[in-house]
Amino acid sequence: MIDPAVSAGLRDAIARARRPALIAGLAGMIACAAGYFLAPAAFFPSYLFACMFCLGLALGCQAVLMLNHVTGGAWGIPIRRSLEAGTRTLPVVAALFLPLLPGLRSLYEWARPEDVAHDAILRHKQLYLNTGFFLARTVICFAAWMAFAFFLNRWSREQDERPTRGLSRRLQLLSSAGLVVYGLTITFFSIDWVMSLEPHWYSTMYGVLFIAGQALSGFAFVIALTVVLARYPPLSGFINRKHFHDLGKLMLAFVMFWAYVSFSQYLIIWAGNLPEEIPWYLRRLQGGWGWFGMALILFHFVLPFLLLLPATANRNPRILSSVALLVVFMRFVDVFWLVRPAATPGHFTLRWMDVAAPVGILGIWLFVFLGQLLRRPILPVNDPEFAAALEHGADGAH
Repeated sequence: MIDPAVSAGLRDAIARARRPALIAGLAGMIACAAGYFLAPAAFFPSYLFACMFCLGLALGCQAVLMLNHVTGGAWGIPIRRSLEAGTRTLPVVAALFLPLLPGLRSLYEWARPEDVAHDAILRHKQLYLNTGFFLARTVICFAAWMAFAFFLNRWSREQDERPTRGLSRRLQLLSSAGLVVYGLTITFFSIDWVMSLEPHWYSTMYGVLFIAGQALSGFAFVIALTVVLARYPPLSGFINRKHFHDLGKLMLAFVMFWAYVSFSQYLIIWAGNLPEEIPWYLRRLQGGWGWFGMALILFHFVLPFLLLLPATANRNPRILSSVALLVVFMRFVDVFWLVRPAATPGHFTLRWMDVAAPVGILGIWLFVFLGQLLRRPILPVNDPEFAAALEHGADGAH
């Protein structure tokens, strides 16, 4: 019988990792505070893209968790607790967004009445793009995400304490509704916080692009973490190459889905050849920004696709974790490429806040995430899928 509790060795390893994360987070946030007062024009765009990437990790964990509850399958058992820990960071992510509120006028053209008065398109969109309605939608989105996270974690804890088949059914139904709500809310949220940075441009694929990217962010992060956790009990006595193979193939599917959505958006805009749509890509393919676009093609799709395609690579934890870390980094690059060109269109400029903001926000987020990971057993042994997951990998080599 596997003891699902966090082992002493794993607890010490997580504690050692939390310390530098907290130090980096505090140092980065102090730098952010200085930037807030000394260089607000540089602070707000940099802080926004760091917040959006951090949100992608938390919501990506929640989306994959709900997907596993809906579809079932042994692949979700080894990563269940890591995904749940990611969902429990959402209140902290919401708090990290608060410093952006005073900068709405600096970030968004539609939030400046003097600009709206001289722009017919902005006046046409004013019923939707106004500060009050914007903030209300933001509150609704975070409230919905945290409500689903609360019940997902509460019922999962109840399953640990007194397992019943009814709990699994409730988690499945909750997740089915949660995926629908997530799809709607992240579409509005991505349009509000990112697409409206350039309010004259729009894309019907934008919400789906963020859904694909966030699911990939959370899933790749958890895979890289699981490879590390597998060195310690109880995962060391449970997970094996067959589990890693399942995770690797699913990550390949997410990579392909993101590439499909990204290319579809580009193809639609290129085929339409409309003057109000093309400048968005021109701003991201000129003045040094084009190198980011090329890097996304090569290192976000081509290289992960080629590395994850062979079955032998997916069964090798070292290769799998390396690809997962590469994907997480390229997700960071992708969010940077989506957000930052709006602040410096036509030319790439790396600001010191582009380093300080992600270091501070991700340091704090990782510190909280690892703390949440310690609060629950690492394996959901009372889940109905646990026995199937254990049997699934019984003949795999550790």
